[in-house]
Amino acid sequence: MTLADETSPDGSVQRIPFDQRLARLLVRPLAATPVTPNQITALSLLLGLLGAWLFARGGSAIHWGALLFVLATFIDHADGELARMTGRTSRFGHVFDHLTGGTIHVMLFIGIGVGLMEGPLGLWGPILGLSTGVSVAAIFLLRFEVARRCEEDSIQQPYFAGFEIEDIMYVVAPVTWLGGLLPFLVLAGIGTPFFLALEVWTHRRKAKAVRADVRSP
Repeated sequence: MTLADETSPDGSVQRIPFDQRLARLLVRPLAATPVTPNQITALSLLLGLLGAWLFARGGSAIHWGALLFVLATFIDHADGELARMTGRTSRFGHVFDHLTGGTIHVMLFIGIGVGLMEGPLGLWGPILGLSTGVSVAAIFLLRFEVARRCEEDSIQQPYFAGFEIEDIMYVVAPVTWLGGLLPFLVLAGIGTPFFLALEVWTHRRKAKAVRADVRSP
C-alpha cells in the first residue's frame, strides 16, 4: 500500500491523491471553527476567477494568474475534506463544488485565449480558449451526471503513483512561468475535444453494457 492509499472499514483500499491528503491535513485546524465548506468553495471560485482575469490581461500578469489558479485548484479539494471531517456534507455543497471546479477551468482557458490574442495566434487564441473551455465544461457535466445517476459523490479517476488524471492541471503554473503557454493552449484546444469524445464513448459503452446485463436472464 502506497503513501496515497488508505484502508476503509470494510478492508478495501481507497487510493487518495497526494493533494487531497495535504488538503485534509491543512483544513483539520478549521474543523473547530465557524468556517464552512461552502465558504472554502467560494474562496476557490474567487481565486480561480481572479486568476483567469489576470491571464486575460496578458503580460506579466499571467504569472500571478497561474499562481492563483493553482491555489484555487488545490483549495477545491479542501472544502470536501472539511465537509467530511465535520459531517457538514450537503447536496447544495456537492453541486456548488462541482460547478465551481467547472467554472474555474472554463474561465481559465478563455482567459488564456484572450491574453494570447495579441500574439501570433490572433483571433485563434480566444477560439482555442473557448473550444477548450466548452469541452472542459462538457466533461465536468458528463461526470457530474454519471455520479448523480450512480448516487456517488464522484466517479473514479484514472490514478497513478498518488496522482489523478485531473492533477495534470497543476502543470499550468510551470508551463506559464517557463513561457510555454501558447503551445499549451494549442494542444489543449485540439486535444480536449477529442478527450471529451472519448469520455462520451466510454460512458455510452458502459451504459450499454449495464443495460445488456439487466436484460439478460
